Amino acid sequence: MSTILPSIFIGHGNPMNAIQTNQYTEAWKQIGETVARPKAILCISAHWFVAGTGVTISTAPRTIHDFGGFPGELYQVKYPAPGDPDLARRVQKLLQPLPVQLDDSWGLDHGAWSVLRHVYPQADVPVVQLSIDATKPASFHYELGKKLAVLREEGVLIVGSGNLVHNLRTYAWGETAEPYDWAMKFEQEARGMLVSGEVKPLIEYQKMGRDAMLSIPTPEHYLPLLYVAATQQQGEAVTFPVEGIDGGSISMLAVQVGK
Repeated sequence: MSTILPSIFIGHGNPMNAIQTNQYTEAWKQIGETVARPKAILCISAHWFVAGTGVTISTAPRTIHDFGGFPGELYQVKYPAPGDPDLARRVQKLLQPLPVQLDDSWGLDHGAWSVLRHVYPQADVPVVQLSIDATKPASFHYELGKKLAVLREEGVLIVGSGNLVHNLRTYAWGETAEPYDWAMKFEQEARGMLVSGEVKPLIEYQKMGRDAMLSIPTPEHYLPLLYVAATQQQGEAVTFPVEGIDGGSISMLAVQVGK
């Protein structure tokens, strides 16, 4: 494939987005209709946050319902996309000498399938997930993203799934809420850095002050963004195909590197 695919970070938000039609899910659908069709997807999801680095090797990854307290309809959803063992081994090779476990126990968690069922509703694009090593600093994850960037030239769509701002303690469940000032400020600051390519402060986000700490109380939803940002090539534009802050404290921003 001669086309260099973009890489995309998608703010997945509430799991109910998996079965709803709203401004976010419609925008996810548009991504699938406008981006060149990939031969496979490598997904880095906030919800596979473990000690160590693993990559799914299954040919038929299971749909994982990794949440509680939602309507029964949500637990019935299946996303039967195939896996891609060859891509899993390619990822393992690219990340050498880092030990990467070929994992056949994990599947597709809701960070992956709740979004992808809107982007590719036929579940006909193979999907491989890469875990996020919870024991490593942000700089480690950014460097892994740089090693994976070559996959964009091999027909692989790199998808990070999390949320730039993700503070559940202040989230207005089931209500319409105005965005918190700190959420808006951090999102705008991060957007400016992504557009300018000034990523060092984003890697060192813990030094960015109160707005960043309220927006990123825990790192798992933020780190997938760094994998995507790391794939940017010189001169490539960064765009934002999805915007909005849900429940006052969850950024639904999508960040697209390249076209």
